[in-house]
Amino acid sequence: MKPPLFWSFSPDSVGPWPRILAPLSAVWRGVAARRWSKGAHLRLPVPVVCIGNINLGGTGKTPTVIEVVTRLIDLGKSVHIVSRGYGGSLSGPVQVDLHNHKADQVGDEPLLLAAFAPCWVSKDRAIGAQRAVEAGADVIVLDDGMQNPALFKDLTVLVVDAQTGFGNGYVFPSGPLRQNVAQGVLQADLILSIGSRKAQKYFDTQWGSAINKPQTIGELVPLQTGMDWQGMRALAFAGIGRPQKFFDTLNAAGADIVACHAFSDHQKLPLAALHRMEKEAVALGAQLVTTEKDAVRLPASYQQKVLTLPVRLVLDDPEPLVTALSRLFD
Repeated sequence: MKPPLFWSFSPDSVGPWPRILAPLSAVWRGVAARRWSKGAHLRLPVPVVCIGNINLGGTGKTPTVIEVVTRLIDLGKSVHIVSRGYGGSLSGPVQVDLHNHKADQVGDEPLLLAAFAPCWVSKDRAIGAQRAVEAGADVIVLDDGMQNPALFKDLTVLVVDAQTGFGNGYVFPSGPLRQNVAQGVLQADLILSIGSRKAQKYFDTQWGSAINKPQTIGELVPLQTGMDWQGMRALAFAGIGRPQKFFDTLNAAGADIVACHAFSDHQKLPLAALHRMEKEAVALGAQLVTTEKDAVRLPASYQQKVLTLPVRLVLDDPEPLVTALSRLFD
């Protein structure tokens, strides 16, 4: 579902809709507050790092999880990831098996993350994390779950897309937020804004005054795989939080995007849609290209037909993150 346009307005030009929807937003906030206050907040015998956001939709959490996991492995730690497994049929807890599990069982993000560290899918994050500890984890990385009260978090990284920021600043359905900005920043230990220099400047102008916690910035850049994207005619498609981010990245890599198709986040692509895009690509003399997350949802018959543009998070200054992670083990 495409979000309403007024969600993306800057806070000083939102129009009447947030006021009209305010009673529903108050109900949302009340339910969330009661859930948080009654949560178990179970403290595990190992540190728990939460990679979360306060926006509905994609902000760059998955590349951030990969970056955090890599940094922890560099510190010599046995890292396990715990995810809710959005879109998967298994409630868990189950450890993702790259050879036997499919995206419709465990979700697309866990299937992608399991290539970097053991990944557990569990609708109950506390139980999943306990299983990970029993399996030898000495640090848990939560993929999302910032607003989930099941576990005590030793470090919370709030990830925000610098280009969209916090939208109009209002909580759903008045705006795109799960909780208000002040609460989210208070709950976080480190703020990570992801985007270009121009986007970072916009974010700082709009939201810098609300950020009173340590902050670091980064950008998603194509992983160097040897693929020459320069001048490639591409039919691009993506089912992520903000498909335009992928299209912009592919364009910046040098591809000539002759057509693009956006789908809902986590959407399983019907074969009929894939067939249509394949025919369109042939007619345009173009190559099908998609994201890593979408690629794991492709049926076997399309695995060799679609190119993937993987991206990785590159931090301007890794020191705030490295320091925060290191302190977990002091």
